[in-house]
Amino acid sequence: MSNSVSFHRVVKSSPDKVYRAFTSPLALASWIPPYGFLCTVHHMDVQIGGTYKMSFLNFSTGNSHSFGGKYLEIKPNEFLKYSDTFDDPNLPGEMTTTVWITKVSVGTELKIVQEGIPAVIPAEMCYLGWQESLEKLIKLIEPEIPDE
Repeated sequence: MSNSVSFHRVVKSSPDKVYRAFTSPLALASWIPPYGFLCTVHHMDVQIGGTYKMSFLNFSTGNSHSFGGKYLEIKPNEFLKYSDTFDDPNLPGEMTTTVWITKVSVGTELKIVQEGIPAVIPAEMCYLGWQESLEKLIKLIEPEIPDE
């Protein structure tokens, strides 16, 4: 049996800025790891069939885990679907993350569904991690800071 989690947020930001947060290695590394973790994006080729590889470092213990995947579907500023596979054989299987980005009157509606989470990872733990990541995402994309 596979775990899945889903999220829905409305953010005060443009679809372009939300999409860039998911597709820029520097931006992604700043918000995707939950609190207490650091992220290194080793490579990221955002195109259909392109791959990515990253790792999360637990700042408390110094342990890290790496994972990667492939971009399955892309519609710039609107939609992303990609796979995730952990390098650790104790975390088998392939996850799929789907992201819908929709312009709304007050900003952008963001929907995320992650499916196929390895059974050894409790869904509530994954959900908590995503909630923390989304808090960091909002703090990255909502401010409008001029270059002056």
